[in-house]
Amino acid sequence: MAEAWVLNGPNLGRLGRRQPEIYGSTTYQELVGLCEGWGRGLGLEVEVRQTNHEGLLLDWLNEAADRAVPVVLNAAAWTHYSYAVYDACAQLTAPLVEVHLSDPARRPEAFRHTSLVTPHAAAVVAGHGVEGYRLALEALVAR
Repeated sequence: MAEAWVLNGPNLGRLGRRQPEIYGSTTYQELVGLCEGWGRGLGLEVEVRQTNHEGLLLDWLNEAADRAVPVVLNAAAWTHYSYAVYDACAQLTAPLVEVHLSDPARRPEAFRHTSLVTPHAAAVVAGHGVEGYRLALEALVAR
């Protein structure tokens, strides 16, 4: 079974409790289970990780680059301002799919309209809630 990682940035561990009107009511643990199940259905062994520490996310992206592991990435707020995440994504050799629960382009905060992940992504899935993770995993398999 092929391997894929789903990497999540800050505050995503609070899913279901944090602004459910924007991010939905699915909890982070439910999201983990869904991603693992969707992955199995696609022939992927999915490992789901979340961190509030940017350096740890960078370490994971560097490890993915070294091991050529495909990545679904929701860098959350780091998407919009972290050049370190931009540089780490540039090193990836396997496909990268960017995912967002909401659609940053339709959010009122102008800073959310720029993504530093998109230039390195094979695909972007935004605005589909947790279902976007399934679509992102399918996009990885299609690559």
